[in-house]
Amino acid sequence: MNLSAAEQRILDGEEGEGARKALELVVALGKIYGAEDLVPITSAHLSGVSYKTIGDGGIVYLEHVSQGAKVRVPSTLNPSGMDSVRWREMGVSEEFAAKQLHIIDLYGSMGVETSCSCTPYLAGNVPRKGDHVAWAESSALSMVNSMVGARTNREGGPGALAAAIVGRTANYGLHLKENRSPTVVVEADIDGSLFSHSLLGQAVGSRIGNGIPYFRGIRPDWEEAKIMAAAMAASGAVAMFHVEDHTPESSEHSTEGLEVINIGDDELKDAHESLSVVEDVELIAFGCPHLSMREVREMAYYLEGKVKKSDVKVWFCTSRQVRDALPKEVATLERFGTVLADTCMVVTPVEGLYESSASDSAKACNYLPTLCSQKVRCDSFQTLMEVVM
Repeated sequence: MNLSAAEQRILDGEEGEGARKALELVVALGKIYGAEDLVPITSAHLSGVSYKTIGDGGIVYLEHVSQGAKVRVPSTLNPSGMDSVRWREMGVSEEFAAKQLHIIDLYGSMGVETSCSCTPYLAGNVPRKGDHVAWAESSALSMVNSMVGARTNREGGPGALAAAIVGRTANYGLHLKENRSPTVVVEADIDGSLFSHSLLGQAVGSRIGNGIPYFRGIRPDWEEAKIMAAAMAASGAVAMFHVEDHTPESSEHSTEGLEVINIGDDELKDAHESLSVVEDVELIAFGCPHLSMREVREMAYYLEGKVKKSDVKVWFCTSRQVRDALPKEVATLERFGTVLADTCMVVTPVEGLYESSASDSAKACNYLPTLCSQKVRCDSFQTLMEVVM
């Protein structure tokens, strides 16, 4: 691999042991994937935050990495396993909470921003078109690749952290323009609801795997795009998409000769039925990915004047920034459930609290059975709230 003089100095240990080990990992990953060199990055987004997912071994790893290492670019964290303040209300144990807070402190000691969200692009971490970044959250990286036009691969947690520490990542995959071309055209005929976009993502991801779809027939806003991107990343491994005459790079690539698939009512119905196995649930959770300011406002408007009559638990998951910015709307939502920040239903120890859960997110309904041992129901926000009113 071709390294610059500055990169070689890091690898020689001239800028500390933490940076040397981080660059060793970045270089090793680059060699595995055939990268010829490294590229500077402007930001990082890190997974591997929830104690539920990384366990005690992950803590030992972070304790080791954090000794003398600091991130060189703005870096944000994915959701943790609990709300950092309201974890007792969630039913999280003190032992879990102590270890979770320790993990967040370790990241903080390296200079990472410790507000934990899967939508960092809605909370200040906003790359520009053409920027190289190292992002590890599947829906977030798809959004910056697609809706922003920044460039990142589907990074793992350790790789993204190493890239943040040295400010560089390996130049392969989606960092290269030739690998960002669409692989299939999707003719979509759906209504404009959030839930339909989630089901569209489910249908497309399960069909094309890790391909790059080029959509016709939709013009998603940020909320619709993020829930669609999340579903495609969970049901397949889609890390980038194009929307005709809408996304930044849609005009830069040809679709000539590509397979065309059609997604309409029948395909959405099949996707819906594949995600729902129960009718009655103990927990209803929204915010996968985290709810935006617009979504919180619209939910509060819908619920204004209504009354909760059921004892089914309801979680509204969002970023700390959104919760703090909308006290009036949050108060309305709190009449129906708990507005949680820093976390989401997928990475919490929900399996020790409930056996059945529902969400309007196809991503959540892919992961809840496997990561949280839940029987699931997938429906729209309005349909699910009818359960409790």
